[in-house]
Amino acid sequence: MNKKSPHLANETRERLLRRVEAIQDAASVESSTGFAAQHNSSDSTDFSTLPGYEDLRVYRALGQKYGLENPYFRTHEGRAGAHTNIAGQSLLNFSSYDYLGLNGHPEIIAAAKEAVDRYGISASASRHVAGERPIHLALERALAEHYGVAESLVFVSGYATNLGVIGQLLGPKDLVICDSLSHNSIVMGGVLSGAARRSFPHNDLDSLDHMLASARGHFQRALIVVEGLYSMDGDYPDLPRLIEIKNRHNAWLMVDEAHALGVLGQRGYGTAEHFGVDPRQVDIWMGTLSKTLAGCGGYIAGSHELVEYLKLTAGVFVYSVAMPPVIAASALKALEILHREPERAAKLRHNGTVFRSWATESGLDTGNGAGTAICPVIVADSLPTVMLSQRLLERGINVQPVMHPAVPAKAARLRFFLTATHTDAEIATAIRTTVEELQNIRGKMRTLTAQA
Repeated sequence: MNKKSPHLANETRERLLRRVEAIQDAASVESSTGFAAQHNSSDSTDFSTLPGYEDLRVYRALGQKYGLENPYFRTHEGRAGAHTNIAGQSLLNFSSYDYLGLNGHPEIIAAAKEAVDRYGISASASRHVAGERPIHLALERALAEHYGVAESLVFVSGYATNLGVIGQLLGPKDLVICDSLSHNSIVMGGVLSGAARRSFPHNDLDSLDHMLASARGHFQRALIVVEGLYSMDGDYPDLPRLIEIKNRHNAWLMVDEAHALGVLGQRGYGTAEHFGVDPRQVDIWMGTLSKTLAGCGGYIAGSHELVEYLKLTAGVFVYSVAMPPVIAASALKALEILHREPERAAKLRHNGTVFRSWATESGLDTGNGAGTAICPVIVADSLPTVMLSQRLLERGINVQPVMHPAVPAKAARLRFFLTATHTDAEIATAIRTTVEELQNIRGKMRTLTAQA
């Protein structure tokens, strides 16, 4: 019996998938003969004719059919850390990037209030024109010192940092090569640059090496872009090997530390500390202020020449208003606390290890998770993934689903984000409840399929 169960489970999933596809086809037919028929397909001013809009209607119809709410854009009524409030309900929260629990820290709030009193809210101009403030320079000095490099530069958006910096550094004669699971901002930065673009299979550095060996000689410059910690899987690349590869192929290496800062390393200093390498061996450090540093925006850290060039040429910096001084002050204080209180990173590291260990022992599929602050629970199909998220919400646990195309087909998942302020008891509750609800949902799916 046990030998047959995996086969039956796979068969059940396939039958369910065919059923969902049939519903999608029916919804498409209904829309094409109903709503869509009322509109002239040549009407280019109708926003509903945009690519993908009809897919949104199909997914909405599927959700309504199964009694599922939209799991996104839920309104949090206060600070969202290890706990949150949604629609008047107090919840355990596993969908926050507040890794070290610094958002709302009394010292950060005090620093923010002081900055508001001194500078107001907005800088009211680009830094080139009249937006430069001492707090911007102080934050940039602190970030540069953190990475042990010459200088850094802060931007008002993390997404725009990748987009604008990659777009500015490369051109049609160059090559940008990134991990296949790289963030959309990295991919679109390559598109903006006009450079030739390649991607290598996730964390497969042998493939990266081979691709550079065959292609590098055809381009003037080459940029390798990876993430220090991947937000969909909670794993990380082999930084020493990347440095060796980029040196041998005469390429730049850019590491996106958005999720790594505060998470990796003994003190939470990031990817370089985790591997014990000199951060100056990486050409470009990129990161965001919106996660561990309890602010908003992005930064680049590296050589004087790199920062000087970007400061004078990168459109996302030159033509953008300066970062609000209150955000710069908040991030600066958060970085100071990160350095002063390494026990926060130690507690987060404990929580990440415990969550993945207990989840795996409980039979949950944690994919490529490496025991960091991000741990996926792979469900496979999108419909049961959304169902699971909703059932957990009803039982007091907020965790978001991620589905195709954000992840590969048949790899839909819940992403659990751990913080330093989660307790072992809360982690145990989340895992136990997830196991119970996933078993219930899969049982209902088998019944539904049998009745089809």
